[in-house]
Amino acid sequence: MKPFFDWEFARQIFPELLPGLWVTVQATVLGMALALVLGLFWTICRRVPSRIVANGAHWIVEFVRSTPLLIQLYFLFYVLPSAGIVISPLLTGLLALGLHYSAYTSEVYRAGIDAVPPGQWDASTALGLPRLHVWRAVILPQAIPRVLPVLGNYFIAMFKDTPLLAAITVGELLQQAKIIGADQFRYLEPLTIVGCFFLILSLIASRLVLTLEKRYVIRH
Repeated sequence: MKPFFDWEFARQIFPELLPGLWVTVQATVLGMALALVLGLFWTICRRVPSRIVANGAHWIVEFVRSTPLLIQLYFLFYVLPSAGIVISPLLTGLLALGLHYSAYTSEVYRAGIDAVPPGQWDASTALGLPRLHVWRAVILPQAIPRVLPVLGNYFIAMFKDTPLLAAITVGELLQQAKIIGADQFRYLEPLTIVGCFFLILSLIASRLVLTLEKRYVIRH
């Protein structure tokens, strides 16, 4: 009689799950990098004097936030090829994750920028500093440390959303576990290992976020 949890089988399939883990880590890190850059772009666009640009950025953010990530994945993967735009499944997943979470990081940035004392803007204007220099040297260094904990939470949330990439055939961690389970007719061990991977890496990410928070977050 086979044991409920076969440790020998778990040891055998462990190396087979590592490529999926690497894809998951790649998708999370690169997707979050895109979300941080694109979210800041949306935030700055919403503060420019042009109403067309500001309103356009606002409605893009609202649209992305109001539609599920899975639908966005399907749209990029299945609809764009009909328009002649064909990209790989992994790149599609990165773009979808980055775009989706950029809508949330944009709101986080906005809150951090709004928390900067108005006198900082007034002083920069009085000194005649260039607008780009004001953003780079005055506003963002004060705004970003205030919102690091929230950005860190979204990083962890994105990591836990990567299994959705299996819907567009990306061989991430959960997809690899499902393939092994279907091939060996045993799902307990691969899914348990996947769950442990997510738990351990989430705890490590939480600890890193806490460390950054203690070091950089502005206290009042």
